Amino acid sequence: MNSKPVKRQSSSSETPKVGIYECEVHMKFRLIEEKQVVGDRDHLLETLLDAVACGTDEYLNDLQVQVTAEELSEIEASPRMRRQIIRLRNSRDFM
Repeated sequence: MNSKPVKRQSSSSETPKVGIYECEVHMKFRLIEEKQVVGDRDHLLETLLDAVACGTDEYLNDLQVQVTAEELSEIEASPRMRRQIIRLRNSRDFM
């Protein structure tokens, strides 16, 4: 699995376009890790995300990866997310 950074294509004269997305990730892989990490679900999730972000190596072999992302209308998002997207759109620092 290779991850590529997202490039932002915006100029200072145009307003940044942001959206709300519902993302789903299904992964199956084999991982060599300490046994105590696997017992703590929160720590395991953090470890798995770090491992996947770094890419496949001798400690991680991905077997199956499926990723989908679908843009949602703002009405479908929570009020908290709607407020955040308004802040982002109004922010001059967001570019």
